[in-house]
Amino acid sequence: MPFDLGTFLPALLTLVGGGFLSILLARVLTLILGRVVRRTRSRADDFILQVLGDTIPPAGWVISAALAWQIIPTSASGDRVAFGLAKLILVALLVRLVNRVSIRVLRSWAGRQSDDAVATMISSLAPLVRALVWTVGALFYLQNIGVQMAAIWALLSAGGIGAGLALREPVAEFFEYITILLDKPFVSGQFINVGDVWATVERVGVRSTRLRSINGEAIVMSNSDLTGSVVANYGSMERRRLIYRLGVTYDTSHSTLERIPALLQEIVESGGDAEFDRCHFVAFNDSSLDFELVYFVPTSDFGQAMTVQQRINLEIVKRFADQSIDFAFPTRTVQMIQPTVD
Repeated sequence: MPFDLGTFLPALLTLVGGGFLSILLARVLTLILGRVVRRTRSRADDFILQVLGDTIPPAGWVISAALAWQIIPTSASGDRVAFGLAKLILVALLVRLVNRVSIRVLRSWAGRQSDDAVATMISSLAPLVRALVWTVGALFYLQNIGVQMAAIWALLSAGGIGAGLALREPVAEFFEYITILLDKPFVSGQFINVGDVWATVERVGVRSTRLRSINGEAIVMSNSDLTGSVVANYGSMERRRLIYRLGVTYDTSHSTLERIPALLQEIVESGGDAEFDRCHFVAFNDSSLDFELVYFVPTSDFGQAMTVQQRINLEIVKRFADQSIDFAFPTRTVQMIQPTVD
């Protein structure tokens, strides 16, 4: 086709004029609305205005190029390619705008959370949001350029069913992960008991939770196993209750038996690391007179509680020896009766 200045000049003016008009529109919009948003304390409107200012000029150039192409006499196939490319660029710009705003909203929401685990969960949704927006944009573009969507919807439906069956367990574990983050049955660093497992929580993952047992080995449990089990969380304990029995011999005098509860209370409270609860003479056993001692150790640390218990036990042994109180041990008395002789 020979060059026709009368045809190409209006197209060129449309392209250049529309492009510069879009730049001018972006600057005027930024200038006018900028005065309004600067009066607010929120930074979200500043960001949205910035994103609009970045999107309007390229969109204006694309629309101007499409209008200019429409002025030039071209073939129908060329028009379809040009307009399809223009629509593709516009959809990409729109998707980019929506993604930037939605991700900024997500991060702002996460930043307002006081719980780091919940903030991490919200931030982890960013790839999912991006993928969803791009998927909607792609479907909108295909429908706009005349692609028959019935076959695509059928393909997506079949693929969705297959993906749903394949991803059933991972998706279930992800929702269990959200349950753990929101319900907080435990957090990283706490000592828990699940069945026969006694371990410290190292990391709560999307699909599984990593534990470190008291023997040192790493244990990986699925989130569904944890949420479906009875979890004893010792990390949230404010104090530990220790209870045990000790027995003295049957030849212990009545006055000594009366003094033992007060003696044990004095021993428990002497170190300043335990809170006495009670001590009672509770049972007549086969070989002993039993006392039940109950006290609290104000700590969630198992090792520290055992150290306190050891101090108390050693002091009991010492004080009982000083006061000649004998601990009982299994004994049996056999009476030999001599038969009478007629």
